[in-house]
Amino acid sequence: MNRADQPDKTQSFRVRLAFLDDLTFFRKRGSQGNIVRELKERTSVKDLIEACGVPHSEVDQVLVNSKPVNFSYVLDENASVEVHSVNVTQHLSREQLQSRNIKKFVVDGHLGKLARNLRLLGFDVFYANTAEDRQLLEVMQGEARALITRDRRLLMHSIVEHGYCPRSGNGEEQTIEVLRRFDLEKAIEPFTRCLDCNARLETVEKNEVIDRLEPLTKVYYENFRRCPGCGKIFWGGSHFDKLRGRVEKMRAKLRDT
Repeated sequence: MNRADQPDKTQSFRVRLAFLDDLTFFRKRGSQGNIVRELKERTSVKDLIEACGVPHSEVDQVLVNSKPVNFSYVLDENASVEVHSVNVTQHLSREQLQSRNIKKFVVDGHLGKLARNLRLLGFDVFYANTAEDRQLLEVMQGEARALITRDRRLLMHSIVEHGYCPRSGNGEEQTIEVLRRFDLEKAIEPFTRCLDCNARLETVEKNEVIDRLEPLTKVYYENFRRCPGCGKIFWGGSHFDKLRGRVEKMRAKLRDT
C-alpha cells in the first residue's frame, strides 16, 4: 500500500516507532522504549527508519498500525510502526522485505577474519583490505553480492539491496551471524576455495605439482588441489587438520544457536 500520489499535508503528525528483536543493537547505548518522531511532511517508511540509525538492509518486516507495508510506504498521519529484523521473521508467512540464500559477498576491509572464514566454508567472497567504500559498492552492484560491513552508513546507501551488519566484534561469531542471516548451513562446502584469492580450487595429479613439493610432502601425501588464480598448492597436512577443526567448531555453533 502506498499513498504517494495523495496531496501533501502541512499539518504535523506523530509517528511512534518500535525497533524490535536485535535491531536494538542500532539504538544509542542506554536508549530504551519507543522512538517518537514529530513530522511536518510526508515521509517514506525507509527514510524514517534510517533516520533512526537502522539500515534498511537489516529490516525484514514493517508493520504500520499492525499492517505489513514495504519501504516505499509513505507516512502522512499519526501512526504506530513496528520494525522487525530478519532472523525473527524468517519463518513467518507475512510480507518479508529481505532475501535469503545469497551466497556471494563483498566484505569490507575491517572484517578480514570473517572473509577468510567464509572462503574456508566455500563461499564466494570479494575482500581487499585497502578497498574504499566506492569500490565495495561497485563490486556489490556489478557482481550482485551482499555487502557485509559494520559501517551502518554504508549499508544505508540507496544502491544497497542486500547487506548485513555483524553485531559481534569476533570473527568466528560474525561468521555464525552471516550464516544464520542468509540461511547458509546447507550451502557450506569447506575447502573448495583459495583462502588468499577466492578462486575455486581444482584437483590436480601429484605428478603435475611434484616439482613444487617439499621432500616429506612427496612421500606422505597423494591428493592435491591447486588454485587457478594464484597457483598455490593445497594438501591435507597438519594445517589442514586445524582448519577442519575450525570448520567443525563453526558448524556446531551454528546448530546450537
